[in-house]
Amino acid sequence: MKRREFIALLGSTVASSVWPVVARAQQTEMPVVGFLHSGSAGPYSSPLAAFQQGLSETGFVAGRNVAIEFRWAEDRFDRLPTLASELVQRNVSVIFAGGGDITALAAKAATSIIPIVFAIGADPVKQGIVASLNRPGGNITGATFLVVELRPKLLELIREILPKASTIAVLGNPNRPNFEPLLDEVLGHARAMGLQVQVLKAGSGGEIDAAFSTAKQARVDALLILSDPVYYNRRDQLARLEATHNIPTFNSSREQVVAGSLISYDTSMEDAYRQAGVYAGRIIKGEKASDLPVVQPTKFRLVINLITAKALGVNIPPTVLARADEVIE
Repeated sequence: MKRREFIALLGSTVASSVWPVVARAQQTEMPVVGFLHSGSAGPYSSPLAAFQQGLSETGFVAGRNVAIEFRWAEDRFDRLPTLASELVQRNVSVIFAGGGDITALAAKAATSIIPIVFAIGADPVKQGIVASLNRPGGNITGATFLVVELRPKLLELIREILPKASTIAVLGNPNRPNFEPLLDEVLGHARAMGLQVQVLKAGSGGEIDAAFSTAKQARVDALLILSDPVYYNRRDQLARLEATHNIPTFNSSREQVVAGSLISYDTSMEDAYRQAGVYAGRIIKGEKASDLPVVQPTKFRLVINLITAKALGVNIPPTVLARADEVIE
């Protein structure tokens, strides 16, 4: 046998033995979920567990047959575009976007090909994330817990619990997208109810401290805290400041009340994350994001911390207590 023919034969033999191994490796390679979030891992341990539960409901268990690659912005919203691009370059199977509409918008801007599943509190249609709730279109869908839409209800609770209130403060994060239109909407509802409003803006721990000091000096009767990942991360700080300055706070997160704030009216963030996990699993199995309607909440919950109410000297009317889904005492 000539040397050239021998080398060709050897090459074909090696290739035939290696190729099935490569093919099997490609077939068994685990899909990867890119987990993009504006917050920090610690405060979101419960929602993260709910997301993984949703994945497991479709047959995917992290580390066994699916991998999760995390990108946490640690409240640095400006990092989100870079983190989203990293997941796109990683060519993940699907991107999960949590921690506010700003995260979903960053993921959407980064790719029009890789499927995206979000879990956010805003209206995704108003924010330009999806075309409609029933037919999202494009490569993105998810679940919303609609905390933005619950703000008028919180204002009504202020009126009901503190009927003599005349001036309230509204605390919001100016770093989030479309902050001013959202704020204007809340101010419109408050003023229609005859409430004077002090606007406080804070996007960091130090700014939150300063905002509470300003609210105390202004002698406001209550503080409405607009939902935001930064405030969710800093719920212990908010509860401490509420007690220190003796200002009743009204929130869009049960977790803030568990931490020690007065009252919240919301839907379940954990359920939205679980639904997003289910959608991520279904997409990995081959379904299209555009065919999956945005999941909306069906249950709303009122949570009251009676320990805090007593410490603040706030009398919760029996009619409000009777409607509460959870009372901490």
